[in-house]
Amino acid sequence: MPASGKPSQQPKADPTALGRAFKRRLKSDDVLLGSIASEYLRPSLAKIYANAGFDFIFIEKEHCLFEGSEFTDFVLAARDNQIPVISKVGSLSRSEITRVLDTGVAAIQLPRTETREDVLTLLDLVKFPPIGTRAAAPCFGNVDYNWPDDMREWLEQANQSTSIVAHIETAAGFENAEEIISTLGLDMLYVGPCDFSISLGHPGEYDHPEIKKAMGEILDLCLKYDVPFGTTASGPATAAEWIDRGCRFFEVIDELSLISAGSSELIAAYRR
Repeated sequence: MPASGKPSQQPKADPTALGRAFKRRLKSDDVLLGSIASEYLRPSLAKIYANAGFDFIFIEKEHCLFEGSEFTDFVLAARDNQIPVISKVGSLSRSEITRVLDTGVAAIQLPRTETREDVLTLLDLVKFPPIGTRAAAPCFGNVDYNWPDDMREWLEQANQSTSIVAHIETAAGFENAEEIISTLGLDMLYVGPCDFSISLGHPGEYDHPEIKKAMGEILDLCLKYDVPFGTTASGPATAAEWIDRGCRFFEVIDELSLISAGSSELIAAYRR
């Protein structure tokens, strides 16, 4: 304690730095590998993923029920371990998107993106004025529970730190791909190969020639408009093909698949 008798205050860290650094990496030539949290939102999982060297974590919040403190604790653990979080949302809902952003995620991914209007609506909900209409709540995980000293500066930097991810997974999204990808303010484009293959008539066949052709056309549009393209590959060999074509990020694998594969491999080894 200093001579004045008052406790000293640590200098405030920039709560927007992680998200802004993530955006810079997206614009670089780096290939970013993301892990998926699909059921177990434990802080230990965030730390394990960070220790493994993943570049970001994707939370599957469309199909899974993540609410309240478990979601907040997981995002805080990820932030404390310097790994940015992308969260999917179930719908274009102001209340859901606001709550997810206020935990401190770096990006929102919108499933079944099918029109430019979808992207513009998401942009409006994610960004603070004057860009959008997001309500300010500078007292939660998004600021590391440290009220900003300069509100104007924080709003500007916060807008720079949040990323918008369009998620094409339907024939309608494919048909409107150029208007989606060319929307000003879009940061990333992800093609979900499972539902995309279903929508195009080849369920589960990620590497079917028609699926790869369609995805290649979307990737070419991303290169044309300088929007990072990402997907989930069927395996490392196919991922290498996508990287050679210009793919820049992958949502690689979820914890359930890792546990299942690891358990099966271990038991098989012991049986042998």
